[in-house]
Amino acid sequence: MTTLDFSQVDVFAPAPLTGNPVAVVHDAVGLTDDQLAAFARWTNLSETTFLLPPTDPAADYRLRIFTPSGELPFAGHPTLGSARAWLDTGGVPADEVIVQECGIGLVDIRRTDDALAFRAPGFLRSGPVSDDDLARACAALGIAVDEVAHSSWIDNGPGWLGMVLASAERVLAIEPDLGALTGLHLGVIGPHGADGPADHEVRAFVPGAIGEDPVTGSLNAGFAVWLVGAALVPADYTVRQGTALQRAGDVRITTDAAGDQWVGGAARTLIRGTVEL
Repeated sequence: MTTLDFSQVDVFAPAPLTGNPVAVVHDAVGLTDDQLAAFARWTNLSETTFLLPPTDPAADYRLRIFTPSGELPFAGHPTLGSARAWLDTGGVPADEVIVQECGIGLVDIRRTDDALAFRAPGFLRSGPVSDDDLARACAALGIAVDEVAHSSWIDNGPGWLGMVLASAERVLAIEPDLGALTGLHLGVIGPHGADGPADHEVRAFVPGAIGEDPVTGSLNAGFAVWLVGAALVPADYTVRQGTALQRAGDVRITTDAAGDQWVGGAARTLIRGTVEL
């Protein structure tokens, strides 16, 4: 057995226990793929990550990201949570921007006060959703097809299909048929009114062990790239996610001078210790 440092970080959390936790194993050199997958199944969190030395000289560290059912090339809240854990245990970036190496390539992460933000990656799949896929997605969510104002594939790793509804209230009223989600990763967004907790409400539905994800960086990144690019939302906006799960995830989208979207929020380490693997 090997004893390794371990962190559990609450991401997109305005206060402790309000965001999405990620389990982070430090210096995971020498662990087999089977060990990584087994530990991710055991934590039963939406994601568990493993920090490793980079193989790309431009990166500060390499990250492997596992769900209970397999490995992802990229995920958002694990990116921010792992960066926080790496910094908290003495990680020093080579430059002002932290560079993470992962399955999708290099991801930039910047620090702003007590928050972190990652540059939204490009899409592996984008563009129109077929009538059949949209009908199936709507059936799984219990909504009518004509309630969807806009839809698009916004896959930056996890395979997201994004849909825009008329209001945050309609988003929060969704009662999904989780058994009908097999093969679909669905994200839904709708605007809050002027007195709402944020500009938009987001929910993320995935098949298998997770069901509904509390706060989802990759989905919000996909929405930001799509909706800002299509001028359907302002260049900067805020998101509340997790309301239906008694969370209060706070996601902030900003667009820089180059036109790139950044997905940010607070990330705080709540658990520090060791794990034997």
